[in-house]
Amino acid sequence: MLYRQLGRTGLKVSQLGFGAMRLPMSGEGDRAVVNRELAVPMIHRAFEAGVNYIDSAVGYCNHDSQRAVGDALKGWRDKIVVSTKNPDYSGDEKSWWPNLEHSLERLQVDTIDIYNHHGLNWARWTEVVEPKISKWMQRAKDQGLIRHICFSTHDTPEGLMKLIDLGYADVVTLQYNILDRKFEDCIAHAHESGMGVVVMGPVGGGRLGESSEVLDSMLPQVKRVPELALRFVLSNPNVSLALSGMSMMQQVEENVQVTTDSTPLSKKDKTIIAEQLERLASMADLYCTGCLYCMPCPSHVNIARIFQLYNQGRVYGIWDHARRAYRSMMNAPEGKRSDVSACTECAACETQCPQNIPIRQQLKQAHEALIGEDR
Repeated sequence: MLYRQLGRTGLKVSQLGFGAMRLPMSGEGDRAVVNRELAVPMIHRAFEAGVNYIDSAVGYCNHDSQRAVGDALKGWRDKIVVSTKNPDYSGDEKSWWPNLEHSLERLQVDTIDIYNHHGLNWARWTEVVEPKISKWMQRAKDQGLIRHICFSTHDTPEGLMKLIDLGYADVVTLQYNILDRKFEDCIAHAHESGMGVVVMGPVGGGRLGESSEVLDSMLPQVKRVPELALRFVLSNPNVSLALSGMSMMQQVEENVQVTTDSTPLSKKDKTIIAEQLERLASMADLYCTGCLYCMPCPSHVNIARIFQLYNQGRVYGIWDHARRAYRSMMNAPEGKRSDVSACTECAACETQCPQNIPIRQQLKQAHEALIGEDR
């Protein structure tokens, strides 16, 4: 396993981190729990291979992820960097502290190494974190309950840049992958500022976990899309580590194999990827730039999401994931469906589209493609 420094924390972390968000489950609905017989051996196999960073959160795996991680940490605690998150932004101290106390209890640790504000953005910072929660974070650190104040985010690049410039947090966890590069400048800025950069979603939340004729052919020496996706993220020298949400032993073995390969993508490889991605993005933008001027739809059709899924298949060849996601929209409860069937053809969207896209017609084409079995 290869290791990198996690910014100014001084910690040496494996470039592959274990994301404990998609652990195998047993049971159904609200009663589902993490299957310890499958999950714990998976986590231990990753630890044995040199993975020394694991990330969880209060709500992951039906609120059972932290407990499962705590079970897996037995005998390993001193060798593993533990990360979890506090999702509370109520501004109520009596609500915020129990999240930390419960995390310590469920993880079965005395100290949490990387403690994150879960989903921090600039608005939350100004409204409640800076005036209140940051003080509680610092107190927790002073008491030795946490080692480093950090945050995860889905903010805009502009908002994230401002959060980085505060100098408040030691590590940022953010989304970055071969199809989503909007934070690339933020990643470089965070690294230059001394922050550790943890990437979540290196395989695009599953989008890049399957075959794609388009992406399969991008680099001849890389045979599988998940490997390409992971190697792309780790080829960025400003990234500290990539979290992979692993749900089966096969994924552990494959990810370990990729991240123990010391052969980086060459400058030529990166140039090829960049040129191909720019070409594909241009093709997607010819169809829909995702400006959202068509939203909201009076009938609640999620036009932007449908076109995004259609582009995943039409431009990037990721049809399996796109079709599953669209069918989940179709299978939503009555009154909450946001697929094309809810369209009344009022044409309100078309009057707002700066590209003059014939949206009603394109929605029908997208629908037919996304419910199809073969393409």
